[in-house]
Amino acid sequence: MKMIYQFKITLKETNPPIWRRIQVPSTYTFWDLHVAIQDAMGWQDHHLHEFRIKSKTGESLVFGIPVKAGDSHMMNDKILKSWKHKIAKYAIFLPQSFTYMYDFGDYWEHKVDFEEVALADPDVKYPACIKGKRACPPENCGGAWRYQEILTILADPGYKDHKDMKSWVESQKGGLPFNPEIFDPAEVLFSDPKLRLDECEMVQ
Repeated sequence: MKMIYQFKITLKETNPPIWRRIQVPSTYTFWDLHVAIQDAMGWQDHHLHEFRIKSKTGESLVFGIPVKAGDSHMMNDKILKSWKHKIAKYAIFLPQSFTYMYDFGDYWEHKVDFEEVALADPDVKYPACIKGKRACPPENCGGAWRYQEILTILADPGYKDHKDMKSWVESQKGGLPFNPEIFDPAEVLFSDPKLRLDECEMVQ
């Protein structure tokens, strides 16, 4: 019988919190989970990522994209290739919560809660985003603290940089109006992790 894993992903240092609840097939690798998180959150996958897990046995595990010497200041020889490791292999060792890091410059840190293992619904196409709150910040906006400043500017039409900031944020969101409070799980479109892996120029 097919099983699914349910995760809640919360973007740290956002208030009110930005979060998503997703369900993915138990056959998924950590790369597949990365792609599902990107799609559910609304990120564009333009930067490096890592999963950092402190297992129940005390072992520290890091899954992501190993980089060549000189390619990144975040070089870590102990990074396990995320597409070669299935979540199921580590499921019994996973703590209730672990960390997903995206963009080592802006430092978007996500808390990932491993909520449950359940039977797949034959009428549901997985992965699925079943719930969430608030829109994803724009890429390259400077991290959580800077995003809070941007929200302050956007909320005040009298602010001197309001018009320019509004135009910049909308350009980052494909030219669409941006409302930080709106998120609709039904609008999430999940891409094929295998195709995304083929397109990743940094894969070794």
